[in-house]
Amino acid sequence: MNNKSALNEKEHVGSEFATTLAALPSDATIEAAKKIVRFENIQAELASFRANKKVVQCHGVFDLLHIGHIKHLQHAKSHGDLLVVSITADRFVNKGPGKPYFSEFLRAEALASLNCVDYVVINHHATAIEAIKTISPDCYIKGIEYQDANADITGKISEEEEAVRSVGGELVFTKDIVFSSSTLLNRFFSPFSQEVMSYLDQFKTRFPISDILHYFEGCKKLKVLLVGEAVIDIYHYGEAIGKSGKEPILVTKYHREEVYIGGVLAIANHLSNFCSEVTCITMLGEKGDYEDFIREKLNPNVKVVFQYKKESPTIVKRRYIEEYSAQKLFEIYEIEDCYFDDDQNNEFIASIDEHIDQHDVVMVGDYGHGMLDNRAIEKIEEKAKFLAINTQANASNHGFNCISKYKRADYVCIANRELQLNFRQKHISTAEQVRRLMQEFDYKNVVVTSGVKGSIACRQGEEMQMVPAFATSVKDRVGAGDAVLAVTSLFVAQNAPAEMVGFVGNVVGSQAVNIMGNKSFIEKIPLMKHIVHLMK
Repeated sequence: MNNKSALNEKEHVGSEFATTLAALPSDATIEAAKKIVRFENIQAELASFRANKKVVQCHGVFDLLHIGHIKHLQHAKSHGDLLVVSITADRFVNKGPGKPYFSEFLRAEALASLNCVDYVVINHHATAIEAIKTISPDCYIKGIEYQDANADITGKISEEEEAVRSVGGELVFTKDIVFSSSTLLNRFFSPFSQEVMSYLDQFKTRFPISDILHYFEGCKKLKVLLVGEAVIDIYHYGEAIGKSGKEPILVTKYHREEVYIGGVLAIANHLSNFCSEVTCITMLGEKGDYEDFIREKLNPNVKVVFQYKKESPTIVKRRYIEEYSAQKLFEIYEIEDCYFDDDQNNEFIASIDEHIDQHDVVMVGDYGHGMLDNRAIEKIEEKAKFLAINTQANASNHGFNCISKYKRADYVCIANRELQLNFRQKHISTAEQVRRLMQEFDYKNVVVTSGVKGSIACRQGEEMQMVPAFATSVKDRVGAGDAVLAVTSLFVAQNAPAEMVGFVGNVVGSQAVNIMGNKSFIEKIPLMKHIVHLMK
């Protein structure tokens, strides 16, 4: 029997995997391939065994197959006759950018090569629930580390137990020695420099993971009022096809476009994944363009209060992108960045006054597009219980939207270039500029982000903390600062240590720069899992 006919005996995981295996002469590889079954076919595959065979299921990522996994799977097999292992598909592995280290096809092949494993399926769902209900195991086996449901940051073990019982099965915990794939990957396959690895080793000694997770839980109690400009980001994707025949300009072929909510709307959605209640006061154009789209895209726990700016459009920023390289070619703004007239400004300030006392945290995302004048700023500074601020420099406000327009803040989060613009001194060190900033203004906490150079985090009266960057790839930097502001503000509001704030901010930033535009938002559980993975 040749390789191809052997592979065609069963329905397997997919053409890419089957083609790869068909090219290999190894009999062992062919036997392993027979064990890998499409998710939709596993029920039928198991049907003939149900009468006299006991089915056992294990589920996980299995990114780096090691002795701990093998002992776990061997123990699982002892509880029945057939062991089915379901693995999480690549797109649902939430352990940070660059994970999983091995693709779903390689992970499936590695598991299928074990004698104790009878079937492997790739689960193309976000949780194990669908796999459990499809496989209907008599026993569902988890490691002993999952026995305490309260220690499971995902909260999924209880749902998995309920699913197992719904199909008549039993949840069983193994008691073998526990090894961590994350620890092994961090030690032997880390994408970070030795300096970053040393920092992480030292950070772990200062801050137990339980302390960090405690602050995440505290976020749920905070009520946040968010103030700032709404932006619609439209990404036009195309293909550069060459120089125009008549003029020295680049010609691109149109492919498609995607529309995202940006500005404080993006901050609102980031926050809503951590807090139970978010109120957003923002502005649209006079005709309310994109209002329905915005309401559709905002998460359900975001309450939005619109101001409709007279004789102005809703702010739209169009970015034209070469799709293959994801390189931005140019941008076009639809904007009228004058301030509100007196009547409208009075309405805006009244709206702030109406909502501000009801919230624990007031967050300002100031993009310098004509929403926040001195009167509005003074009202916010006067009444906010806890005030977090970010002022952003962009093409339409460069040099005119500096952080020093705010005289007090409990927390300031800005990029290094915005700090430099504030002092007009790019040759003075970032650390020295941060010192001056905190001396000259009533800012109690400051984080300054510097891209690949990491960040500086400082609390009034304490030493500055330098935190390295954790991003290993960058897809798009747009919106990364908004994500960092959103999550770190919640930590500062709970008096988290400055270094912890900087650390969490840099982890958030590493996720945010791998999101194109604001196509998706930072979520609590994946972020917590990313942090846990880094600290193993």
